[in-house]
Amino acid sequence: MGANLSAVLAVLALVTALAGAVFAVVRLRARRGIATATQRATYEVLHTAGLAAEPLRTGLSRAGAAKAVRHLRALVGAPGLAVVDGTEVLAVDGRGGHHSAQFVAAAKRALDADRSTVLGQRDLRCDRVDCPVRGAVVAPMTGPDGRAAAVVVSIADSEPAPGLVQATLETARWAGAQLALAELDSSRERLARAEVRALRAQISPHFIYNALTAIASFVRTDPERARELILEFADFTRYSFRAHGEFTTLAEELRSIDRYLTIERARFGDRLQVRLQIAPEVLPVGLPFLCLQPLVENAVRHGLSRKPGVGMVSIEARDAGAECHITVEDDGVGMDPAVLAARIAEGVVDPTDDSGQHVGLSNVDERLRAVFGDQFGLVVDTGVGAGTRVSMRVPKFHRHVRASA
Repeated sequence: MGANLSAVLAVLALVTALAGAVFAVVRLRARRGIATATQRATYEVLHTAGLAAEPLRTGLSRAGAAKAVRHLRALVGAPGLAVVDGTEVLAVDGRGGHHSAQFVAAAKRALDADRSTVLGQRDLRCDRVDCPVRGAVVAPMTGPDGRAAAVVVSIADSEPAPGLVQATLETARWAGAQLALAELDSSRERLARAEVRALRAQISPHFIYNALTAIASFVRTDPERARELILEFADFTRYSFRAHGEFTTLAEELRSIDRYLTIERARFGDRLQVRLQIAPEVLPVGLPFLCLQPLVENAVRHGLSRKPGVGMVSIEARDAGAECHITVEDDGVGMDPAVLAARIAEGVVDPTDDSGQHVGLSNVDERLRAVFGDQFGLVVDTGVGAGTRVSMRVPKFHRHVRASA
């Protein structure tokens, strides 16, 4: 009896599981049925455009065109599509590849005239009996660095349908916009490199002069201390002037800052106090190269050097979910917020007032916004006699940030 009962229960369990699976399938199909034909078509177009956009955003090249051409043809819905510049076919998908020479000549004419054109069967004469191409639509698009290219769509009819012509024109215009964004990304990278070079040129003379003066003061009185400071100075300058990598990690930036503060302690002695609060989990976070060091130098130079007695510089980095929040604060003399805002906005300061560091703040703010977005700029809180607090937010993960060792 017990065995029979167990068998019955097992069968019931199996039937229940199967019924649940069937119900799940039916429910899933019902959910899929909610989507309308328009919604499905919109999804397909946007999804295909996204697949084509990624390689196009790398610029106009054979490799990028080869990856994008299949998706571009799907957007147009044509038998064949080629991406052609003024000298060669970069990539082709579908029919019409054997018309490369004619495509190049037609693309050159369209690019020179800066207007689209339609090719008929007389323009695409072919000795192949089985050739299905009866015409083509040529639409110009502009590539990065002024390099021009065109989309050439093969058609199987002697006269292209108006819808196909419009689809070709819009696809070419959209592809050209992606290439323009690729050039913008490249320009931003070049600008970021130039800004780092400008920042190095700006901060280095001040620090080098002060560091060498501090080291010289120990050469006779404490040679071993002078030797240690020289090594710290060498490591700091090696990091600051490294030739590779636009990004670094918070750990590397803090390591360089520690070397900087070691030398500054030799200069200020017990007057310089430092407080660190760093969450270990944010040490691997990537950030633009030399974006934290200028804030610390600003705190020391503008805050402590003008304050009588002991000054405190605090550096805090904490975990904030998807972001890392970093703060550099000093209890120095501070300044009028309106004056600081004006100096940062102008990017020009009076060199006799030793405030060149504010240009450094502007540099860091612009680079953070260029990499992460406008919402990730610096936030500065200051007041006369109230010290200065500079804060930044850095995403823990960002597709453009690749920290270099």
